[in-house]
Amino acid sequence: AAAAAGKHNTFNASDYGAVGDDQSDNTVAFSACLKALVAEGGGRMYIPPGIYQGRIAIPPVDTDSRWMTVEIAGDVEPTPTFGTEGSAAIPQHLTVVRSLAKSGPAVISATNHSSGFSGVYVVITNLGIRTYDNPRIDGVDLAFARQCKLENVVINTGVYDVQASEPTHGTRGLVTPACNNGALTLLRNVAVTGFHTGIVVNEHTDGDAVSLYANVHGASFLRANHASRFGRLGAYRNAYHLTVLGLHGFSIQQLAIENAGPGQIAATNAWQKLKKDINDPENHGMGDVTYWVVEGNVGPVRNFSKLGGAGIQARRIGSPPVCAA
Repeated sequence: AAAAAGKHNTFNASDYGAVGDDQSDNTVAFSACLKALVAEGGGRMYIPPGIYQGRIAIPPVDTDSRWMTVEIAGDVEPTPTFGTEGSAAIPQHLTVVRSLAKSGPAVISATNHSSGFSGVYVVITNLGIRTYDNPRIDGVDLAFARQCKLENVVINTGVYDVQASEPTHGTRGLVTPACNNGALTLLRNVAVTGFHTGIVVNEHTDGDAVSLYANVHGASFLRANHASRFGRLGAYRNAYHLTVLGLHGFSIQQLAIENAGPGQIAATNAWQKLKKDINDPENHGMGDVTYWVVEGNVGPVRNFSKLGGAGIQARRIGSPPVCAA
């Protein structure tokens, strides 16, 4: 089925056989829809409300001859289900793409072109992306996309973050376009919970209203030529809120932290106990961070710790830039 006239190249995944019954494997249907979309030079793949099992693999596009927008859009904003204590049900409505696969690519991924990056500006909006507890696959991997924008997106493992098992397979909730990308990575109202690494941050990342709950590493900064910035970055119950793995310049206007406090850690989630706020043992980071820390069941505290991080200037809101190592 072609895009409907007057719909600005909108392709409805259900027209290609996608069924949101949380049982059918929709991988083939998604691929057929995206193939048609790419053949038309780009557009939006609309996914109606429902839980869709399967994977979405964005086809490779030759940047030298074509460069296009590939938008993957749900219906309305997913419910931001996360917290720092207690329990909560994970919503079973709205639009969710879910994979239970034990190996292979991410739930959503951009396929690399033979020349390297694929010539796609990937836009993901109003979508829940879900794996399973202690996943063996990534949530979203856009390393080979030229550019991306995620807005109103929740990436989780199908359980409330406080109850999440320790992630032991090195999986990532979100991987942004790799170094030497197309200089546009936008994250707005994005939440990631329950992965070994919440977000892999590559150069040019610009984020705001980003929330990272119950990951071993909240945000991991890789080697970058260009700097990244965040407005408000929420970090809650991660073992390491920020980890730096390569030379990367970055600024965070407000790093909003809540660590587990008295009575909020059990044997099943002891891995969520804070180890370090900033984990930069090789001193690769060049950063400016303004933070505010809350301890659960206590309130605001002055505690803030770094491992390494000699090039990262950190200060509490309203205080001069000083931080104990």
